[in-house]
Amino acid sequence: MAEKKIGFFAKYLTVWVIICIGLGVLIGVLLPSVPKTLGRLEYARVSIPVAVLIWLMIFPMMLKVDFTSIMNAGKKPKGLIVTLVVNWLIKPFTMYLIAWFFLKIVFKAFIPADLATDYIAGAVLLGAAPCTAMVFVWSYLSDGDPGYTVVQVAINDLIILLAFAPIVAFLLGVSDVQVPMDTLFISVVLFVVIPLSAGFVTRNILIKSRGRDWFENVFCRKFDGITEAGLLLTLVIIFSFQGETILSNPLAILLIAIPLIIQTYFIFFIGFSWSRLWKVPYGIAAPSGMIGASNFFELAVAVSISLFGLSSGATLATVVGVLVEVPVMLSLVRIAKSMKSKYPQ
Repeated sequence: MAEKKIGFFAKYLTVWVIICIGLGVLIGVLLPSVPKTLGRLEYARVSIPVAVLIWLMIFPMMLKVDFTSIMNAGKKPKGLIVTLVVNWLIKPFTMYLIAWFFLKIVFKAFIPADLATDYIAGAVLLGAAPCTAMVFVWSYLSDGDPGYTVVQVAINDLIILLAFAPIVAFLLGVSDVQVPMDTLFISVVLFVVIPLSAGFVTRNILIKSRGRDWFENVFCRKFDGITEAGLLLTLVIIFSFQGETILSNPLAILLIAIPLIIQTYFIFFIGFSWSRLWKVPYGIAAPSGMIGASNFFELAVAVSISLFGLSSGATLATVVGVLVEVPVMLSLVRIAKSMKSKYPQ
């Protein structure tokens, strides 16, 4: 069987993010009028240019979610239970605890207390947003069951609608971060409800009129490259605002990355090991671990910008999540496949 390969953009996502960091910082330092102008283009604390770019990222992902698959969820409940418990009852809280321990205690000498709080806020946003897009890639590479992965993602998307805002509000409140609830609500509507609804309606109309094959292999292909371009442009804008912060504290990215990486491995092994104890088939166990380990970083970035602004430490932390995601998740794919023989097939 031919070895499965990740797409060129996704494979080198970390490289593109590093390039965007450099380009954004240069723009912020050499052309400060650019971020100042962009900073004025907002409504209700939501950056209009960034909102447009994030819609370009999120909408193509929502087109891929088949909500009719939920009807099959009850046939194999164990994998779904693992995913939902890990994603919503464990992951957000361990993310907060691990980030707090490292950023407030271990790295106390290197990070000012108020900035550490901002970084924790960004980590909380990542922890409350389980992956809904890249997990299809991780499931494919790890020989996961594609049909069941769709079920898991569809149900997670519906839960995000209800659980994301309350969990974020609670954990940020614990961190003594003032949360403008109206802005948080608007962000969920803008970056979850609207694209999710638009994707659902578009998908159903086009499949009924043109067929599933045309929809998946022709229409969805039209968005190839758009999501990637939206992500890269968003990162350039973010780092044009973050230039001074990064230059004044160049260790920041590394210090933020450490708890995020630890959390990713920790959550994966909780889900993957639990699946093994429950004798869940490998094709379901692998994506069950991947969904919790990976993050819906597009949503986390969007909400952070709305709540805290483009130049905030919270937004920087969410972007570091993008930076570490691909190399860490590819290592988890290798780990999962190396343990495949220990699971029911």
